[in-house]
Amino acid sequence: MADQKRTGPRQGVDWEDMRVFLALGRHGSLSAAARALSVNHATISRRIQSLEDRLGDKLVDRRPDGYVLTPAGRMALAAASEMEAAALTLARDGDENGAVRGLVRVNAPPALSQGFLIDRLARLSTAHPGLDLDLATDLRPVSLDRHRADIAVRLMRPRDGDFIAKPLGTMGFGFYGTPTVCAAVEGGAAPVFVGFDEENADMPDATWLAQRFPRARVAFRANNHLSQAIAARTGAGLALLPHYIGRQVPGLRECALTPTREAREMWLLIRGQDRKARAIRTVADHLQQVFEEERALFSP
Repeated sequence: MADQKRTGPRQGVDWEDMRVFLALGRHGSLSAAARALSVNHATISRRIQSLEDRLGDKLVDRRPDGYVLTPAGRMALAAASEMEAAALTLARDGDENGAVRGLVRVNAPPALSQGFLIDRLARLSTAHPGLDLDLATDLRPVSLDRHRADIAVRLMRPRDGDFIAKPLGTMGFGFYGTPTVCAAVEGGAAPVFVGFDEENADMPDATWLAQRFPRARVAFRANNHLSQAIAARTGAGLALLPHYIGRQVPGLRECALTPTREAREMWLLIRGQDRKARAIRTVADHLQQVFEEERALFSP
């Protein structure tokens, strides 16, 4: 990928080149894009080179930490995403019998996915046999802008972007442990905690716990709330958990330890351009319904 700006005439774009460029733009590295498309690195490089030659612009800069889109690359990615979205909308509408069909990709935090969404979302596949669901679990949100997901469940409302944000309620928190551990802490013993691992020490819940209990020992660390709940169930310590997990894990009870983390808002996001996509609306409406039905499970 040469550094100079290309000045030759623009040619027709090969959709396969665009598909590879979309993967590189979304994942940020040759390795990740190659894994996503099940091709080798050379294919990714060749396709990007071909697209740059056809468009007459440099689209990516190679950096030590991966690939970064140039201004022309960001414009090309937006255009490619719109093309893909239009194609997906055509592919995932209703059929001649009115049935909902197509692939809808949902992104949510891992504990929320594993501890709440999987069971309730999978039921939708039974109700709509033509509907395919892809549930991605990431501690750090993936991009809706880059079309790595169609629907996102977030614990923070986005401040910008062409998104439709719908409230799902609030997620309350408490300290959970075994009856023995809770009795000791409530009797005056210094609390020992189960918390986030070092790689995720900047997560909001980990930061809150470190600020409120700066001298406390963290005896066990894991990268999501569900894993922390399992560790707390063994008696390893108290875990700061969302109520929907703490109330469902056998062997745990809520402990009377203060201060308690404030509740967080939950939001469902879709792109504005997808507001009329039937399959996405079907999944979004279902998610809103199940969160409403289970509101008491999340509430403080």
